[in-house]
Amino acid sequence: MAVLSVGARPQVVRDLPLVAVAVVWGSSFLVVKRVAEPETVVAVLALRFGLVLPVLGVVAWRRLRGLSAAQWGGGAVLGLVLGAVFLLETYGAVHTSATNAGLVISLTMVFTPLAEAALRRSAPSGAFLAAAGLSVLGVALLTGDGGLRAPSAGDLLVLGAAVARTVNVLATARLRSVRGVDALALTWVQLAFATLVFVLAAPLAGPSPLSVAGSFDAARWGLLLYLSLLCTLFAFFVQLWAVRATSPSRVSLLLGTEPLWAALCGVLLAGDRPGVLALLGAVAVLAGTEWGRRRAPRFPAAA
Repeated sequence: MAVLSVGARPQVVRDLPLVAVAVVWGSSFLVVKRVAEPETVVAVLALRFGLVLPVLGVVAWRRLRGLSAAQWGGGAVLGLVLGAVFLLETYGAVHTSATNAGLVISLTMVFTPLAEAALRRSAPSGAFLAAAGLSVLGVALLTGDGGLRAPSAGDLLVLGAAVARTVNVLATARLRSVRGVDALALTWVQLAFATLVFVLAAPLAGPSPLSVAGSFDAARWGLLLYLSLLCTLFAFFVQLWAVRATSPSRVSLLLGTEPLWAALCGVLLAGDRPGVLALLGAVAVLAGTEWGRRRAPRFPAAA
């Protein structure tokens, strides 16, 4: 019997890996809370990506050799931005609930189109602005725990990570030196420079990565490997595969369920118990970001 090609496989079979990525990404906020402490965040990040780099490097070696100096430089810049994203996101996750972290970071889905529209001096549609407003209102209710309290430091750090993610997306699209660069090679360069920053900064921010690795028991090593192998390596290769196996809109739709899985993990596994208004805020974030993603303005590639 002939083996079915990727395109001939049932749609549900092609969707499952993407749903799996959304699930592991959503769960990563809870995993981070259990593997990292405030003083070990930078060391844990160095370990997380340091474990992935050799594997990606072996696969990307020939492609990396073809990069020009300008392309290496562009990847390095993006790597610094990516490092900022993970620093803010991980510190934030450690200092807030898994539910809050997963929902607040989803604001990237409305921040990015808004920023792109501002750069292009093009007004978004009323429907998109309404969706963005609903998302922001939802975050206010969620992080205020249904009241008028100011967001916690962790919530604000994750909000900063959402802004940094937006910068990373826009820079990747608009930086001329990385246009047309192989995705695998560019990802390795970004991760390499982000990891270098983590390795150099870790002793200044707390214990070194080696000392943290030595202090981990089997459970924490399992969680670290989960972050490295599933949330990073597996997720990256699935996205590369999905580009060829399904449509970009379907990839966006399925990966966009990440905040839903983050909220479920927070409530079911971490014991997060938001109040009634905070729960309404969570629903508003999910509805607003999904509505905004569907109504986001579509722009041609930057010239």
